[in-house]
Amino acid sequence: MTTRDYNLLGQDGRRAVEAGLAAAEWYHTDIPRKEMKALMKRDDGPAIRDTIILFGAMIAFAVAGVALWPAWWSAPFWLAYGVLYGSAMDSRWHECGHGTAFRTPWMNTLVYHIASFCMIRNPVTWRWSHARHHTDTLIVGRDPEIVAMRPPALFRIILNFFGLIDATQGWWRMLVNAAGRLDPEEATFIPDSEKPKVVAVARVWAAIYGATVTVAVATQSVLPLMIIGLPRLYGAWHHVMTGLLQHGGLAENVLDHRLNSRTVYMNPVSRFIYWNMNYHVEHHMFPMVPYHRLPELHERIKHDLPAPNRSIIEAYAEMLPVLWKQLRYHDAFLERELPGTARPYREDLHVQALGTPAE
Repeated sequence: MTTRDYNLLGQDGRRAVEAGLAAAEWYHTDIPRKEMKALMKRDDGPAIRDTIILFGAMIAFAVAGVALWPAWWSAPFWLAYGVLYGSAMDSRWHECGHGTAFRTPWMNTLVYHIASFCMIRNPVTWRWSHARHHTDTLIVGRDPEIVAMRPPALFRIILNFFGLIDATQGWWRMLVNAAGRLDPEEATFIPDSEKPKVVAVARVWAAIYGATVTVAVATQSVLPLMIIGLPRLYGAWHHVMTGLLQHGGLAENVLDHRLNSRTVYMNPVSRFIYWNMNYHVEHHMFPMVPYHRLPELHERIKHDLPAPNRSIIEAYAEMLPVLWKQLRYHDAFLERELPGTARPYREDLHVQALGTPAE
């Protein structure tokens, strides 16, 4: 049973570099250049439409929640507001961070900063963190965004359904950054030239939170915190539920996204909240394709991909037994099966990295 060191300053990260797994060449399904260029074409229209719907709904739910407060009739509106604040903003942070949601750069930047604030993710830090995640997806000791480690910290994952770990760490890092310091792991992927920006953003955020708490204390009401801050806790469950499915239980230290990422068909509401990130193999293979073109990309390359899970429930039925097995056998994982129409795995890239399949 292999002991893994997920710390970015640890020995597994150094081993990954020595083994050629860091910043390596990844497998991609072949698509003609002209067709790929068309799929990557950006368009403001879909993202403007979805953003108006998102913020319009958030305002409506918040107004209804405040108007009905403190009656229990306000609870459904706060729960809906919380999911949009604490989960839909996760996907908006993600897509606008890639710069692909809108065609107009300032629109991506604006929504990215709003979403980063809601998710308590410093927009400078996380831009570099997510770049590393795509460069070294599920490479142990290199990827700073691995959620379901081995052995999986199931209690931590459960707490995160209520935002208790990620949000608390976000607030703590905000205060650390506002004091002019960076976490040692952050410093491994943030260029020196960007560090003053990290500090500046954290100080603005700390001032906003300070003002919100001051208003709550002065009015002796929790309502200001129900609008800013607390939704990151009570609305986190959806983005955790969908986020776990991205890579949970799959292979680490491989160079083929068909092995370490999962595509799941989802209902229209979850797809709106998640902004089509349920097409996750496709997104990792071609991260510059806008979210609204991912269903089309999926249809184009599905002959080369493992069969997608047909629902969230089916995906969890596949993943949870593997996570349970990993509590005892850290090398266990779910080996993805390719259809007969797919190109074979690059065995030379990862035959030594696979470990022992769960099945």
